[in-house]
Amino acid sequence: MTTKFYDRLSNDLTQLLENPIDYNVTIEVGEAPNNQIFEVHSYILQSRCPYFKTKFNESRFNKNHVKELKIPNISTKVFNVIIKYIYGGTISLEKLENAIIFDLLMASHELDLDELVEHLQTHLITDNASWLRLNFAHVYQTSFQKNFEIIQNFCNNIIAKHPNTIFESEDFNSLPEDLLISIIRLDDLQLEEDKIWDYVIQWGKAKNSNLPANLNEWTSDNFSTLKTTLKNCLPHIRYFSISGELTLKKLYPYQQLFEPKLWLDILTRFLDPNAPISSTILPSRNILKKTLPTRTTPIPNKSRPSYWTQSYFREDQKKSYEPCENKQESPYERPCEGSYRWVSNTVIVVKVESTGEIIGGYNPLTGKRSYCGTANYEKQIRFNEDGFSVEEFEVFKVSPK
Repeated sequence: MTTKFYDRLSNDLTQLLENPIDYNVTIEVGEAPNNQIFEVHSYILQSRCPYFKTKFNESRFNKNHVKELKIPNISTKVFNVIIKYIYGGTISLEKLENAIIFDLLMASHELDLDELVEHLQTHLITDNASWLRLNFAHVYQTSFQKNFEIIQNFCNNIIAKHPNTIFESEDFNSLPEDLLISIIRLDDLQLEEDKIWDYVIQWGKAKNSNLPANLNEWTSDNFSTLKTTLKNCLPHIRYFSISGELTLKKLYPYQQLFEPKLWLDILTRFLDPNAPISSTILPSRNILKKTLPTRTTPIPNKSRPSYWTQSYFREDQKKSYEPCENKQESPYERPCEGSYRWVSNTVIVVKVESTGEIIGGYNPLTGKRSYCGTANYEKQIRFNEDGFSVEEFEVFKVSPK
């Protein structure tokens, strides 16, 4: 039987970090005035971290027989966590802000700490999914740049189910091409093909700000410019899933973007569906059918929006709100304190005092606070800068019993 004393070993090595006897490396982390010098041991770092093994082979000892390294792009707060992991094999994330944990993930990737990279991705998805959603565009782009596969899959799943999370975001037009392609390749992307076409065209135009706003003023050179920009995106649009009416309305004005044979095949398919064509026909996307209730049931409580989303809570958990007009801080801004704070599948309904409007929003995402924010809702109806914090919401028809 083998007995392992890992806890004692971890503690002893961590003590060596705190009292660096016989250190032979100094690492200056961060930039002045927020920099810090760490005195460490090369034999520990190069055995635990591929990055340092390479760096030590490239550097020389100074006259004091100490190697000097600089890592200016990692903060001292992040590096303190990493160096304790390298020495003691332990990491504590409970007191770290989510943004710091994400910085820690990127630093771990830079230092080739694969074990830590995987752990941090899993931690963020499991315990901090709401933060990932609130910072979706940045997180999604970084996950592709750094090849964070676990977070990539998490983001792709959200985009597939809630495509407006990315397509209606302020950062959509600045998405890198490879990210856009990865999205429009998703078989289960819940968005009609003609709308995908619209967004791709929008993205391409944004990359060429000199294109005329009026399509009637476009020259052949203008179309050629857009075609070049979209050359890697266009093959992933499923043209044969677009109806003939929408083809005429949306694709026809841009027919110069298509190769002649493909455009002929698109027209042929709708004029004669049985005629043979040579172009590749991509499979239709797996669009889920959405069913809506056709009437309000008289069964007690079942006319409540919370019943529709199967998220009915105890009577003692209900929140009540006073009128929120002309107040410095709207009680609607934090509607889900306490026991509601991290619930999913929730509906909020509010009556606007001045107009009598009944408005509300439905939050389908697990781990997301139940306010009506841009990460969850697709249709923006109104925004009031005076403190009423509903950014996007859906309108409900309220019927008397």
